[in-house]
Amino acid sequence: MQSEITSRNDKLHVGIIMDGNGRWATRRGLSRVRGHEAGVETIRRIVETAPKQGIGTLTLYAFSTDNWRRPKAEVAALMTLLRFYLASEVQSLVRNGVRLTVIGRRDRLPEGIATAITRAEAATADGGALHLRIAVDYSARDAILNAAAKAAALTSLTREAFSQLVTGEAGLRDVDLIIRTSGEKRLSDFLLWEGAYAELHFTERMWPEFEASDLTEALAAFHNRERRFGGLQAILPGEVPSLSRV
Repeated sequence: MQSEITSRNDKLHVGIIMDGNGRWATRRGLSRVRGHEAGVETIRRIVETAPKQGIGTLTLYAFSTDNWRRPKAEVAALMTLLRFYLASEVQSLVRNGVRLTVIGRRDRLPEGIATAITRAEAATADGGALHLRIAVDYSARDAILNAAAKAAALTSLTREAFSQLVTGEAGLRDVDLIIRTSGEKRLSDFLLWEGAYAELHFTERMWPEFEASDLTEALAAFHNRERRFGGLQAILPGEVPSLSRV
């Protein structure tokens, strides 16, 4: 497992804010739920292409803590889609070497979903081609706050140790690139700690329209940027800067 983690950390960590499902559907005279269903199809496409494009970890923003404010019918539909994804995609993820992790709170999810998440994570635990992290009932600020509460009991603390408290796992590579679809230009409480030095890419594409070619375009733009992490010397895209460079 350690060698698989090392291998993934040699590749990029990309986060995607999957925005625009509802607007995509509304513009076509469809229900917002149909837009979310189309968004699931896009997830399949991007998960399939991500390892081929040098991505080792892919974090997708599926449902924020603030999304509970949406109409009850839409929230219920989103939870049904999550349940369906967990049930229908596990075998495909296993075949393709994809490890699935769900981040965020689980205590507020409808009955049975937390158990389905645990089973899916266990079934895909050996996947070494891609680490797929799906953020559900997720808030970056809450993750940092919870980590701070745990850190208060420690006598000493390093950035690496605090990062593990925030993310829930050791050795997770910081986010290299955050993509947001639909033309909105904000982070919306997504990966604030892990994405401190992430490059940002905004596209007008709605999430259901997002294709492998759009991911290629975003990565091409990323590779053309010079990342210095606060220093004067550029860091190559595949490198992970040491804390002394940050």
